Amino acid sequence: MKAGSGDHESRLRRAASTLGIDINDDQVRMLLVYLEQMQRWNRVYNLTALRSLDQFLVQHVFDSLAVLQPLRQELANANVLAEGQMVVDVGSGAGLPGIVLGIMVPQWQVHCVDAVDKKMAFVRQMAGVLGLPNLHALHARIESVAPFNADVVISRAFASLGDFAVLAGFHVSPEGCLLAMKGRKPEEEIAALQQNTDWSARRVDTLVVPELDAQRCLVWMRRQRNP
Repeated sequence: MKAGSGDHESRLRRAASTLGIDINDDQVRMLLVYLEQMQRWNRVYNLTALRSLDQFLVQHVFDSLAVLQPLRQELANANVLAEGQMVVDVGSGAGLPGIVLGIMVPQWQVHCVDAVDKKMAFVRQMAGVLGLPNLHALHARIESVAPFNADVVISRAFASLGDFAVLAGFHVSPEGCLLAMKGRKPEEEIAALQQNTDWSARRVDTLVVPELDAQRCLVWMRRQRNP
């Protein structure tokens, strides 16, 4: 890593501690390599509107790490065997949160899906560079893909809750859930979701992202009736 990486490493370790995450040296190394590669690719391929490593660290990596423990707890409560857990990241872009989740939980099979080919090329490159056989990239529109039957289908700044449910809900296993990473609690979207789709917001969790002065929440969605 370049100059300043020591600061990024210490901040990363502090953020993980704040979030109650055990992080090992190899995971720290991989996340730092991911940051560096994202910045390098971003200069040419415009993977994200952000530009600096500091922005990537907080608004991308810390933001993605914040969902890890709630997601672990949800899957544990569902009694899904660790080796069989599948997470699908819809509208993944530069692999957020999919790459971060794939690094932190190598037992999960993480599938990143995006309609922009250059972004999925980056995810495939990262799977190779980081040696993550559990990380997969698919260039496609999510509504055109055969059902994944996933335990969790997650999105980050992908679409409204209703559109997310319509486009990606059929990829969720019967006992699985949709999970949307949002800013402030989307009251109007929740009302429209329950009125216009087969899905409802089961709960909304407030997230506190280290070093980020902005509202964040997780919207957990379940089918409210058989499709």
